[in-house]
Amino acid sequence: MFVKNAMPIPNSDIADMLNQTADLLEIQDENPFRVRAYRNASRTVRNLSGNAAEMIAEGTDLTEYQGIGKDLAGKIGQIVETGAFDVLTSLRQQIPGELDKLMHISGLGAKRVARLYKELDITNLEQLKQAVDSGRIRDVEGFGKKTEDNIREEIGRLMGADQKRLKIAVVEDLAAPLVAYLKKGEGVKQVTVAGSFRRRKDTVGDLDILVTCKKHSNIMDHFTRYEDVQKIVSKGATRSTVLLRSNFQVDVRVMQDANYGAALMYFTGSKEHNIAVRKIGLQKKLKLNEYGLFRGEKRVAGRTESEVYARIGLPYIEPELRENRGEVEAAQANRLPKLVKLTDIKGDLHVHTNYTDGHNSIREMAEAAKALGYSYVAITDHSQHLTIAGGLQPDALRKQMEEIEAIDQSLRGITLLKGTEVDILENGTLDWPSDLLADLDVRVCSIHHQFTLSKEQQTTRILKAMDNPYFNILGHPTGRLIQDRQAYAVDMERIMKAAAERGCLLEVNAHSDRLDLNDIHCKMAAELGVTVVISTDSHRTSHLENMRLGVGQARRGWLEAGNVANTRTLGELRKLLKPR
Repeated sequence: MFVKNAMPIPNSDIADMLNQTADLLEIQDENPFRVRAYRNASRTVRNLSGNAAEMIAEGTDLTEYQGIGKDLAGKIGQIVETGAFDVLTSLRQQIPGELDKLMHISGLGAKRVARLYKELDITNLEQLKQAVDSGRIRDVEGFGKKTEDNIREEIGRLMGADQKRLKIAVVEDLAAPLVAYLKKGEGVKQVTVAGSFRRRKDTVGDLDILVTCKKHSNIMDHFTRYEDVQKIVSKGATRSTVLLRSNFQVDVRVMQDANYGAALMYFTGSKEHNIAVRKIGLQKKLKLNEYGLFRGEKRVAGRTESEVYARIGLPYIEPELRENRGEVEAAQANRLPKLVKLTDIKGDLHVHTNYTDGHNSIREMAEAAKALGYSYVAITDHSQHLTIAGGLQPDALRKQMEEIEAIDQSLRGITLLKGTEVDILENGTLDWPSDLLADLDVRVCSIHHQFTLSKEQQTTRILKAMDNPYFNILGHPTGRLIQDRQAYAVDMERIMKAAAERGCLLEVNAHSDRLDLNDIHCKMAAELGVTVVISTDSHRTSHLENMRLGVGQARRGWLEAGNVANTRTLGELRKLLKPR
């Protein structure tokens, strides 16, 4: 039986097992409905706001969740109890090596991977590379020289680890100049980036760009001449694919005005959202694809996304929500959230200066915040324990508080708040004494060391810190660094329930390397009645503009302006920050 006090298996591990099972079943040419059932269950488990193992231990019936039937609920229970999955183990014995990983190579689906295994005994990436290098692969039916060349390049990219998804801020830097360039093309009317970028996922695998233009535009010539293009993978009248110098893939598709909205829905995704919407259309004898919404052969909608949703009987669903996490059902019930917007933000409550590890002075940070139209900004340099970041000693903090007050009096149109990012020590105490914390306006309380404590120890550490009456905000609550450091083990549901009881706030850290809370936890916060703060953790003036990244994350988590503390006026905010 599952032992509740033991470290529970993460949802991601359960989801990976289910998805790997689907991959191997697909290679075996199994019933597609069975394959799809495993993929749907995998997706549902990955997106659960609570830990599946703990939910089972507490008696939760997983069949209440979409995509998990009685049979799959039992299989998930087996994974939770044993840490293994008999079906997956059996499939791996039948299908040796890493055939499921080969399916991630562009141009290799399940049937082709199965053929390579049966005819050339290829079971992993290295064997595939050897077969390509020796020319053996082109002797297999359906594999010519062109396919061989494409696979060779894909292998090189995978083995070189340059196929890794990029952080959204990095992709923004690639996308912005490209979109501006495309808009200058002859006859171009509309240019929109779709895909996971438009849904504001924290990492992006490639760019899908949709364009409308006049009939005789030379947009594809214009696109492939872009100065950052390293290689033209394919070029056609309506679709072209290139690799940028960073090896990042970009697809440009030309659409007609009449179906631009339908295409934008289709290529924005997610695939699961599209399937859910399509099912509703089918119930009304409507067929939806990238070319429009059809009744029989007649297109009845497609020019705009709103038009398509409305004809199906749904209100417009914001791109950030389109993950099939209940947004379609909420739309049907007219319960979609009114998502927070960047223009709702009235201030930033996590900003560093050159007093510690920042690059700009207090005045420079304040003036940059004022230029963004903010009503207030909190200066929150590090406390003494974080010596690597030049954490302040008490006397230095007192001096900084005096400077903040002086600058605040000289500025008009913005209020400077005296703050700190105070370390939560291993024993759960805060790095500053109460008399010092009492003189501050804002206290961001964060973990910067001892990331490897057990889940119970880390959770207890944070809960004890929250008992301090001066605890305002839990900074970057899981400590993750995207693609560099996993989140530390912590019971986020317990943390959030405690925060709600104590009136503590949780941060959505908008730093491009963090975006912490993640979207799943943002949604959990809303469900548990926890107010969040979207802050940038800025270390230079330009970082203040990262607020858009945090807002995007909050929107993916269904947060409204009312869920976010720094959408409030200064007077309202001060009430939230008042010591308990």
